[in-house]
Amino acid sequence: MTVVPADQDRRAGAPLPEYQDIRIEHRGPITWIVLNRPDKANALSNAMLDEFSDALARLAHTGGPVIGIRGAGRGFSAGYDIDQVGRPVAAPDPVADRDRLARNVDRWLAIWDHPKPVIAAVHGYCIAGATQMCVFADLTFVAEDARIGEPALPLGGGYIAPLWAPLVGPKRAKELAFVPAGAIDGATAVRWGWANHSVPEAELVDRVEELAARIARIPSDVLRIKKLSVNRAMDAMGVRTAAAGVPEMDALLHLSPSVAEIRSWIGDVGLKAAIADFRRPPEPRPDREEGDTP
Repeated sequence: MTVVPADQDRRAGAPLPEYQDIRIEHRGPITWIVLNRPDKANALSNAMLDEFSDALARLAHTGGPVIGIRGAGRGFSAGYDIDQVGRPVAAPDPVADRDRLARNVDRWLAIWDHPKPVIAAVHGYCIAGATQMCVFADLTFVAEDARIGEPALPLGGGYIAPLWAPLVGPKRAKELAFVPAGAIDGATAVRWGWANHSVPEAELVDRVEELAARIARIPSDVLRIKKLSVNRAMDAMGVRTAAAGVPEMDALLHLSPSVAEIRSWIGDVGLKAAIADFRRPPEPRPDREEGDTP
């Protein structure tokens, strides 16, 4: 299918602007928002987040009847850009930290509240804050061998896993949160209820576009109310209330002495070495002495 450049879309008003860190592709009934920092593992920088929010808002009134989100390059996204959102500050401000975290949650709630169906297509890796984007998408397709999970370093808490809980249940959400660099593959994501379908990576985009073409046969106003009705049921179960609480939990832990100690250690050993250390399996236990209780 031919990709129509964003500046040629005249279906409903002014064309979309040229973005730097995302790319817009109109492909028949679906308009793709493509995370486009492949040299940075599509890490969610402040500029990319602002562009994403701007495009999402504009696509409420232009583009195809279905919106897709995918990543350019080797993976969907490695999560929030640690160079911008992970560095400690000289004088921590918990209120400002909470407000910053809440703004990001509001970005993902805008997917939840968007008038159009939104489908996420995940390949390669989808880590930490990038999983929040998929949690609030209406449908999620994943490559079978995709790696989906928590941040590699425990620098926060209560920000990722609680948003998974309505999809996968509390016990699985806790397992993900408690294990260093906890992650699941695409097939497990479907089995847990985090995603709808797991497919070979080579088929991922085609399968999403095939489904988008079927969805687009339903009138847009009908789709909007169908989406709203399901979301109302989930809101009644507390999804939005839970989402509103995660910034406070994360901001609280950012001031913890334990997190400050980990940050200091990262500064000493370097980011790559720190990540490798947390991903390393624990040392094997020594053999038990005869008579020890198993």
